[in-house]
Amino acid sequence: MPRLSLTMKEGTVVQWFKKEGETVQKGEPLVEVLSEKVTYDIEASESGVLRRILAGEGLDVPVDQVIGIIAAAEEQITEEDISTPPTPTHEIEEVTRAVPKPDMIRERVPASPAAKRLAKELGVDLTKVKGTGPEGRIVEDDVRRLAEQLAVRLRVKEIIPLTGIRKTTAARLTLSARTAPHSTIVMEVDMTNAAKLHRETQLSFSEMLTKAVAKALKEHPALNATLDGEQIKEFEDVNVGVAVTTENGLVVPVIRNADKKSMSEISSVLKELVKKARQGKLTREDVTAGTFTITNLGMYDVDVFFPIINPPETAILGVGRVVEKPVAVNEQVTIKPLMQLSLTYDHRIVDGAPAARFLQTVKQILESISFRDS
Repeated sequence: MPRLSLTMKEGTVVQWFKKEGETVQKGEPLVEVLSEKVTYDIEASESGVLRRILAGEGLDVPVDQVIGIIAAAEEQITEEDISTPPTPTHEIEEVTRAVPKPDMIRERVPASPAAKRLAKELGVDLTKVKGTGPEGRIVEDDVRRLAEQLAVRLRVKEIIPLTGIRKTTAARLTLSARTAPHSTIVMEVDMTNAAKLHRETQLSFSEMLTKAVAKALKEHPALNATLDGEQIKEFEDVNVGVAVTTENGLVVPVIRNADKKSMSEISSVLKELVKKARQGKLTREDVTAGTFTITNLGMYDVDVFFPIINPPETAILGVGRVVEKPVAVNEQVTIKPLMQLSLTYDHRIVDGAPAARFLQTVKQILESISFRDS
C-alpha cells in the first residue's frame, strides 16, 4: 500500500484491474485505492504475472503492507515474500478482552462465527457471555440467552461497514472534536442584496459566501491559520474548501487562492469541483491544502447548526437557509430574506472577539454585495 500523502496511515482497496494469473505490464493501472476521500489508480511497479492478491476489494490496509505480488510465471514465492493480509471486519473470528495487568495482555474469547454474527446484530458484548459449547466456546444460544436477559430485542435491518470516505470522515472529525476546544458564534445576515444579485446573475449563495469568506480571511488572518505544535502558523494563501455531499459521503474540494478570484471565476471553479465530486473524480490536489471550510445545510431547511472543524484548519462556517422574516426598520415592519451563519473556531488559536469580528466582516460583505463584485 503506497503512501499517497504525508498524513496517510492506511488505504482502502477499491478494485483490482487484474486477476491472479494475468500478465501485468510495468506502468499500467493495476489497482484502485481510496485514501482521504480521493481514489487513485496505482500502476504496476514491474512487469510480470500478478501471482497473488493479498488484500481483497473493500479492505483497509496500512501503509507499506503488501497487497499483492508480481513475479515471473515460474518464479517461486516464499512465505517471507508475503505479509499477513488484512481481515475484513465482518470476517474477524476473534474478539479480545482487555485484562487489567501492567502490559494489557489480550485474551481470546472463543466463539463460533454464527455466535459472533448474532452478537453483533443484537449488540451483545461477547466478553459478558458464558459459553456452554465445547471447552467453553460461545454458541448462538448463549448469545441469545444473554440478549433476552438484557432485553436486547432491537432488530438490525442492515450492517454497513465503516470504510472508505465514511471511515476517513469519522477519524478526522473524532480527532477534531477530541483535540480542538470548539466554540461557536451565530450571526444573522440580511440577504436582500445577495438575493437580488442571485436573481440578476444566477450566482449561487455558496459562490457569494466563498468570495465573502475569502475577503474576510485576508482582513482577519488569525482565522486562516493552523496550530502546529506550539506554533500558530498564519497562511499567506487563502484556500476555501466547500463541503459537498455525494453518494459516498461528504467531501471538501478546495478553491485555491479564492481571495484573488472574482465571483464569476469562483462560480466556474466551484461548479467543476462539485461535478467532479459527484462523479467520484476528485484528485488529491482538489481536496488538499484547504485553510478554511464552508458547509451549507440550508437546502435541507436547516436554520442553524454547529459544524465540527475540519482539521488542521482553525475554523468552519455553517450556513443555514435563507428565509423571509418580518424585520423592524426605521420603526416600520418589513419583510427581508435573512440567513443564519454559525462560525465554529478553535479556541486555542482564536478568542471570541476576533472570531466575532471576522464573522461581522463576512456579514457586512454579504449585506453590501452588488453586481460590481461579480
